Amino acid sequence: MYTGKTRNLGVMGWPIAHSLSPVLQNAAIEEAGLDYAYVALPVEPLKLPAAVEGLRALQFRGFNVTIPHKSAIMPLLDGIDEDARIIGAVNTVVNEDGFLRGYNTDAAGFIHALQDTGFEVAGKQVCVLGAGGAARAVLWALAKHGAARVSIGVRNPEKAKPLVELFRKYVEIEAFHWESEAFLGRLADAGLLVNTTPLGMHPHVDDMPPVRLSCLGKDAFVYDIIYTPAETRLLREAASLGHPVLNGEGMLAGQGAAAFRLWTGVDADVKLMEKVLREYLEVDR
Repeated sequence: MYTGKTRNLGVMGWPIAHSLSPVLQNAAIEEAGLDYAYVALPVEPLKLPAAVEGLRALQFRGFNVTIPHKSAIMPLLDGIDEDARIIGAVNTVVNEDGFLRGYNTDAAGFIHALQDTGFEVAGKQVCVLGAGGAARAVLWALAKHGAARVSIGVRNPEKAKPLVELFRKYVEIEAFHWESEAFLGRLADAGLLVNTTPLGMHPHVDDMPPVRLSCLGKDAFVYDIIYTPAETRLLREAASLGHPVLNGEGMLAGQGAAAFRLWTGVDADVKLMEKVLREYLEVDR
């Protein structure tokens, strides 16, 4: 039951109807027995400053931020956490008595899901496909957790140069064309391959990055951060070659759980969030 004491949370984006955050967060709120409510907040880009001030005035405890506001919101906040500053995007805001601080929980979600399988990044050589916004969070997670070397595979290595320069101070990193002989050599040494591109995402389920999986070492782990479909073509082909695989469901639930902790001080039930997500996607497909 919602009362005058109920604390408000939400997610802002444009459009926002597709967001799965209300499904995940309200399930976690109910399970934890907290007096909170989480709603979707459609915010047009030009109205972002007014929306931020409105949520401050309404004393929302916090909110998530999604496309297209994740970078645009940063100058409108009072403080930025280190992860968000380095990644260059905010996906979570916490309101502390009117002081709005921005965080990015994508890196935490990415690494939590991976560690939950028993895989440890420290000391590993890693290949990452793609150099877009999602790659930034993945690269920071890999750097923070001690990856020995990261090789980025992309269609246009020149466009990946700013990303390489940004992360070079934190980890040994280089970009290659993903079909080059040099990148194939990096695949052979990799303990982990991560896809951060949208290739293979619903409805284009027959697509996959042009990566030669046969070049991977036999024990290499393959992680695709896409979660619709649950098994992308990349993961299906990797599994057929005997590689351990992971999709993006755990990352999505993990970043949501990290935000939940920031707002409430309570640990969310990540497994419940993953279960609710899976069930919702099955019904929605």
